[in-house]
Amino acid sequence: CSKGSLPVHTALSNTRPALLSCLYELNSGFVKSPMSETKLTGDTFELYCDVVGNPTPEIQWWYAEINRADSFKQLWDGARKRRVTINTAYGTNGVSVLGITRLTLEDSGTYECRASNDPRRNDLRQNPAITWIRAQATISVLQSEWSICTEENPPITLQCNLTNSHNTHRESFWMKNGEEISNTRKELKNTELRKPRADDAGEYMCVYTFDMAPNANASIEVKAAPEITGHKRSENKKEGENALLYCKSVGYPHPIWTWRKKNGQASYIDVDNSTGRIFITNKDNYSELNILNLDISTDPGEYVCNATNIIGFKESTSILRVRSHLAPLWPFLGVLAEIIILVVIIVVYEKRKRPDEVPDDRDNITGVLSPVVSFILLLAFLRLTRVYS
Repeated sequence: CSKGSLPVHTALSNTRPALLSCLYELNSGFVKSPMSETKLTGDTFELYCDVVGNPTPEIQWWYAEINRADSFKQLWDGARKRRVTINTAYGTNGVSVLGITRLTLEDSGTYECRASNDPRRNDLRQNPAITWIRAQATISVLQSEWSICTEENPPITLQCNLTNSHNTHRESFWMKNGEEISNTRKELKNTELRKPRADDAGEYMCVYTFDMAPNANASIEVKAAPEITGHKRSENKKEGENALLYCKSVGYPHPIWTWRKKNGQASYIDVDNSTGRIFITNKDNYSELNILNLDISTDPGEYVCNATNIIGFKESTSILRVRSHLAPLWPFLGVLAEIIILVVIIVVYEKRKRPDEVPDDRDNITGVLSPVVSFILLLAFLRLTRVYS
């Protein structure tokens, strides 16, 4: 720190802040600085920063995106939807741990630990490069996935190994699609999930818990082509009523659903809501097709639901039948027509059986119709019972 050409007492007085600043900077230093790491999506990372100084330096964490080292932003505890945790303790040394859970690709970047015990460190007029010392680490986050083709590959075993930890390990367990899998909690550092079936595709996570530290985890995506596990094979409705067709599937990632209707021998048309009566609802591995106020002329036919993801696709067909309002009357009218035909046949037969006799009209009616009426009533009763049973 130079005195310049001023008188001695004036020079010493003016250079005292500079000397103190030099002393503060010399007394601040890193005992342990953060280390660069490569992680997978869904993992957790922790960066450690241990700083010595007198007085104990203040510690801050900053972040910059990849190739954007000129635009650092300060990190706070609870940032990024509470995935960021910052634990700092001050004593003889200043120690801070930055942790981020459930990593995404956007978490890649440069993380910087800043420390300073300079009284001017928070003065916005000062250059941070002078008042703060820095240590950087680069975190690279890669996409985590483990793809399987459910029809070709044999069953597999998912395995996690805890190779290093700074705190006492308590236990481990497995989760699938955000929910804990029962009976998987163990106290071992090596944990595995044996032979998931084809319909067990999804996002798996092995989680390790510690006594004095946040949980650590790693994610594995088990991908599989969709398989239709349930659908309505047929639906019988009357015109004017509402119809519901649905399809359920397994597989991961969740499929994109489409509905089509058969139009001719081998052609299909996409189902749309041009009439204002058709509504399609999709949710993950489930899709349903609602048709309101059925039209007997346009709505009956074969409907195909298609489930497609990046691994493959699957289709299933449902048949919709629409009956007229008069449909319940057709069986009755058919029986009535049969009865009329039988009456005509029996009357004609009785007439031709005794052509030479000319009985009284009353006797003729009684003789011919009495057995005919009894027979017809019995036949009608049996026929109607069978039709409406």
